[in-house]
Amino acid sequence: MKRWILAAATVVVLAGCATTTSPTGRKQYMAYSDSQLNQMGAQAFTEMKAGQKTVSGGQQNAYVQCVVRALVQQLPGDWQKLPWETAVFVDDSPNAFALPGGKVGVNTGMFKVARNQDQLAAVLGHEIGHVYARHTNERVSRQAATSTGLAVVGALAGARYGEGASDLVTQGGGMAAQLGLLLPFSRTQETESDQIGQQLMANAGFDPAQAVDLWQNMVAASAGRTPEWMSTHPDPQNRIQALRQRAPALQPAFQAARQGGRTPACGP
Repeated sequence: MKRWILAAATVVVLAGCATTTSPTGRKQYMAYSDSQLNQMGAQAFTEMKAGQKTVSGGQQNAYVQCVVRALVQQLPGDWQKLPWETAVFVDDSPNAFALPGGKVGVNTGMFKVARNQDQLAAVLGHEIGHVYARHTNERVSRQAATSTGLAVVGALAGARYGEGASDLVTQGGGMAAQLGLLLPFSRTQETESDQIGQQLMANAGFDPAQAVDLWQNMVAASAGRTPEWMSTHPDPQNRIQALRQRAPALQPAFQAARQGGRTPACGP
């Protein structure tokens, strides 16, 4: 039974997906085109701006735009040509995001945690890294494939072993997929975005060592944390350690950026 279930699930998960490679060299499977995801990202961003209060003009918007612009200039040419857009949302939670199509949002609460431009660049570099690595496409492709795969496997189990077996596969399989496939995969994406973002900030002239300080501030601002194996994000201390270990190797890129005239003056 195990063999035919695994075979059926594998066929469904991989069917219709195109193979590509992430900026770090990791193999990815995509079921959607960039244009489809960009359109969805733009629509979602428009809806978010319509449904939430935003800051109009002013210093905070200019600050975010400046940091995003400096980071985007370090992306390959085609990525720089996206219609990048930023918005500052009036929300005390320290959060930021970037959507396919180049849409970047920052909550006002983030400015209490990202205490200078280098730390804000660490946050936004990470979020832009998600866009650059096509993580949303990869994520929704895998979720769609997993849902379809569970439905097929459940039907096969029901045909062979009865309705109870079908329910067991679809319900238990959903939990197994969530804990054993989707969440760990998301942690891979988060770690990859940390790596991309820290490289982007160094190339743009932001101090990559400040990524460590940023995440220490985030930990201090968090009331609690979820165990790593049940979270979509890496354990904060593991993340901080990885950022700290990468920072020295990125100092030459940071110094070269400064010597080359890339000295951002965006804000605090």
